[in-house]
Amino acid sequence: MIALTLLTQADCAWCERAKKLLAETDAQVEVTEVSLDTGEGRELAARHRLLFAPGLVHGDRLIAYGRISERALRRELDRISQS
Repeated sequence: MIALTLLTQADCAWCERAKKLLAETDAQVEVTEVSLDTGEGRELAARHRLLFAPGLVHGDRLIAYGRISERALRRELDRISQS
């Protein structure tokens, strides 16, 4: 199981698209959604230098942000699975 943190904000079409992509992926993922409006969300965004939502974090690494493509997501999840 791959544990991911999805940093989101309200009224964000790209955030909704990222949630949909993660829900439809074939990979075994466990996604924790954290709003950028919370203290935890702001801290994670600052730590990973997130420029804009959504942000996808695995462990201590920001693996994607902004308009996340299905292809890039699949590539990152494959890379994580193999390591």
